[in-house]
Amino acid sequence: MLVAVPWRLIVTAAVGGARRRIAAVAGACMFVAVGALAQDVIPPGGYQPVDPARRERENLIDASRVHIARIRYGGGGDWYSDPSSIPNLLREFEARTGIPTAKREIVIELGDPGLFAHPFLYITGHGNIKLTREELETLRGHLLGGGFLWADDCYGLDPSFRNMVRELFPERELVLLPLEHEIYHDFYNLEGLPKIHEHDNKPPQGYGILDGDRVMVFYTYESDIGDGLEDADVHNDPPEKREQAVRMAVNVLYYALTR
Repeated sequence: MLVAVPWRLIVTAAVGGARRRIAAVAGACMFVAVGALAQDVIPPGGYQPVDPARRERENLIDASRVHIARIRYGGGGDWYSDPSSIPNLLREFEARTGIPTAKREIVIELGDPGLFAHPFLYITGHGNIKLTREELETLRGHLLGGGFLWADDCYGLDPSFRNMVRELFPERELVLLPLEHEIYHDFYNLEGLPKIHEHDNKPPQGYGILDGDRVMVFYTYESDIGDGLEDADVHNDPPEKREQAVRMAVNVLYYALTR
């Protein structure tokens, strides 16, 4: 039976800035490889023909490194939104931290038995999220066991996501994280959550669901970090906005790795 990886035991050496040791340990044992479960986000033009053996080798390599697993959910929402954002983040994270990362994201459904091999989960979109009772119970166990979920509101996701959270953790509150929280200061020292896209012109807010003092769900609202992570010609965001998005995203992944 697969169990969640105890992140804090693996990366205790991070305190004090031992990033090289983090990289060595993370690359060797952080993620249990389940390459056969890896899938691609559906691109606008559909899948391109690939050599299955080559893709399987690439998937195994990616799954053995620090990676991000995008959740494919039901309900009609566009779970595949911002397809270039995660590969861009992974590349920037490795370049800036020295920690080996995958070349692309992994896509997984919450009912997949390989879920626990992916400690960092990502969910986004513009529309409705609908999880089954079994999926909710599996996700809850994963997060309480040490997993981490980053939810990024592209625009229009908020009502559905908050409903999902109430079903997922009815006994816990989605709380606004203070600007002094370490997620804004762990790798880069930031002033808070950046405003990348206008949305409803509300201030950007970062919410969390806590397990003790550990954030296990981080929700970026009225910000749209994924927008700023996409290829430059997708949204034509200015370089300073894209840099703000990258720094925030690096902080989120670094926080999850070191807590």
